[in-house]
Amino acid sequence: MGLEIDIAWLTFFMFGGLAMLLMAGLPLAFVTGGLGCIFLFVFGDLSALNILPSRIFPFMTDYQLSAIPLFIFMAAMLERAGLIEELFDVVYKLLGGLRGGLASATIIASTILAAMVGVIGAAEVTMGILALPAMLKRGYDPKLACGSILAGGTLGILIPPSILAIIFAVVAQQSVGELFIGAVIPGLILSGLYIFYVTARCYINPAMGPSLPLDERVDLFGKLLLLKGIVAPMALIVLVLGVIFTGVATPVEAAGIGTFGALFVSAMHRRLTWQGTREAAVTTLKASAMVLWIIFGASIFVGFYILQGGQQFVSETLIGTGLGPYGILLIMMIVLIILGMFLDWVGILLLAVPIFVPLMKSLSFDGLLGLPGVAPTDIPLWFGVVYMVNMQMSFLSPPFGYALFYLKSVAPPEITMGIIFRSALPFLLIQAIGLAICVLFPQTILWLPKLVYG
Repeated sequence: MGLEIDIAWLTFFMFGGLAMLLMAGLPLAFVTGGLGCIFLFVFGDLSALNILPSRIFPFMTDYQLSAIPLFIFMAAMLERAGLIEELFDVVYKLLGGLRGGLASATIIASTILAAMVGVIGAAEVTMGILALPAMLKRGYDPKLACGSILAGGTLGILIPPSILAIIFAVVAQQSVGELFIGAVIPGLILSGLYIFYVTARCYINPAMGPSLPLDERVDLFGKLLLLKGIVAPMALIVLVLGVIFTGVATPVEAAGIGTFGALFVSAMHRRLTWQGTREAAVTTLKASAMVLWIIFGASIFVGFYILQGGQQFVSETLIGTGLGPYGILLIMMIVLIILGMFLDWVGILLLAVPIFVPLMKSLSFDGLLGLPGVAPTDIPLWFGVVYMVNMQMSFLSPPFGYALFYLKSVAPPEITMGIIFRSALPFLLIQAIGLAICVLFPQTILWLPKLVYG
């Protein structure tokens, strides 16, 4: 028999130990897995040790998770083939004549890139390399330039095919297809809000985002010629998302189609090489292995905590605040933003979702300010997309939001961390507005899945 301990003290020791070891710079997968095993050994019993294989094996055999390496490989192939650079080049030449056109082009390219990539790091780094020097060279305000890249890059966590949505669906026992479709309108709303903000700032103060000089602009015929370069990648995105939305294929099958399509599109553009394919495969291997190791470690950690009554403790503590369902949701969102300052998105998902989702299902959301509420059967889908929008905010939250450091890694020396921190703040506010829209108007999330699935 293991030692007896009060659940409040266990919570303190488990999450306090997690915070200390992460601040010491140890990898998340081994910290969560190692701590889980230690607490299992000290406070569990022999039957509790069964949690190790019983938590890991379902993930090893889960069919839906096989979409992750396929979508990562698809993104890596398109990147290696230089198609992402071509995409940005086309969009910025189309919009360059407008004030703030390069910043708007960055956000539009990031939105399209999100539909190709599904992970934030790749989008932030790629747009940081392509768009930031182009905007600085043309006299853009550094904070506006950095902010548009940061905000556009975080769309990869929301717009399908989002890797986050796949893992959330597996952990919360949700439909991946429904989460993908539910995230489309919130993703487009956020993208539109970013573009509106950038355009408004540049028309109020033209010096912040001057339009391209006349000699660099492209006439209408030239713009039409440019479009042919992105027809194939765009067709691939439409095909992959189309087969999911119409129900012709599951997300995993769509990922397979996308992988083959990425190879085909690279070959069409005469950029398919053994070297590029090998690099894409290695990138996929590293990224997929990282995600799966974090899943294994965090599931052991959270599994033991739930087994000891942690889920009930958290639920009773939150309900005991007397704040009501929307107040509890607000606390959850604040907790997620704080976690996002220190952990990566896979770790947060594995630590928070198994505890939060059952609590959300037990609450009634009847609407705020007289607006429509959420039916009990729709709560898991609604919360899933709200969670994904919330995670975007965690990526931009200073001082340790991951997106801030992705951009700093490729920014010129004159772009300091202070500039990057300040550039994130207006877009954090816009993300908060987007989050409020999703909470107040749940149909922004639920309408499209109901239209597609009935």
